[in-house]
Amino acid sequence: MDVRKIDETIGKFLAENYTPERVEQLADRFFHKGVVKFDESARLVPAEIMTAVQAEADRLIDAHKERRDLLLRTTGNTPRKMSVVKSEDIEQSELIRTIATSESFLGFLGRIAREPIIPQVSTDERYLITHQEFKADTHGWHWGDYSFALIWALRMPPISCGGMLQAVPHTHWDKSNPRINETLCERQIDTHGLVSGDLYLQRTDTTLHRTVPLTEDGAARTILNMTWAGERDLDKPLIGNDRWWENPEAKAAQAVK
Repeated sequence: MDVRKIDETIGKFLAENYTPERVEQLADRFFHKGVVKFDESARLVPAEIMTAVQAEADRLIDAHKERRDLLLRTTGNTPRKMSVVKSEDIEQSELIRTIATSESFLGFLGRIAREPIIPQVSTDERYLITHQEFKADTHGWHWGDYSFALIWALRMPPISCGGMLQAVPHTHWDKSNPRINETLCERQIDTHGLVSGDLYLQRTDTTLHRTVPLTEDGAARTILNMTWAGERDLDKPLIGNDRWWENPEAKAAQAVK
């Protein structure tokens, strides 16, 4: 794939497939639910780009994956059970880097968010690949430090094996008192089934969310996460010493077997 043409290709694809009225519908859904899914009925990128990203993610996993099994104090000791590829390794991929900074892409997603989406986040959070492959693997209930993430569901298990996202929009993350169980009792949990090739845009700082734990070994889930900021994030300090994907010995992380 000619990465020099990615911005043009994405821009043309989106212009041909989304009317202004459709974008407004997606923006309304994003505002209310904190999540907008792009599936076979409404793709976000051409098939050839998805195929290329899937292959690139597999290559990066083979070369760089590191296992994480821990609980995180700043999210009420919810679990992280998965392998990861860190941002610095993904950053070397010209394909992924070009997509994540495409003006056509970010401009379109900004229309759905109804605000500018800005590719200015900490270097360890620009990208993350997570790979779950064992029974009980999960990215437990959490929020994000930045406002926006685009999740590429590159490989998903059947729904019967845990191929789902759960989300609670319009919530607040207090790292010293996360109150996750209380929030789950007080609020409706939205559950979104996913299949390989889906993508979803998420308002990550105010949407409590998790991947449903896998129910059996071999029911693999591979995700590429692209993280972006809103203007509100640009001067916000990162607190909590909880950046577990970058450092499994972060102060807020407790290793488990």
